Amino acid sequence: MARRCDFLKKGVQSGNNVSHAHNTTRRRYLPNIQTKSLLSEALDEMVKVKISMHGLRSVEHKGGLDAFLLNTHDTKLGPDALKIKRRIVQKIRKDERRAAA
Repeated sequence: MARRCDFLKKGVQSGNNVSHAHNTTRRRYLPNIQTKSLLSEALDEMVKVKISMHGLRSVEHKGGLDAFLLNTHDTKLGPDALKIKRRIVQKIRKDERRAAA
């Protein structure tokens, strides 16, 4: 399983453990990735995603999954988040066309 957040592309970092004697050994810093189901109001369904806790706080701060995805530039989103964003945009456009007719 890749340790990468679907939303913010947050991944594994590397660094050193440094002892009192200043001996260094390489180590990995793993992000806190969880599998969560988030509600998309536009799609009217729960969407299952792998998201870091930092990303989850960002989604809640922006006002939900739909608002976060629509207000975040595509270059900052991971591939799975872009798929969900495209589905949301298509659904919104479809509803707008239906309301205009």
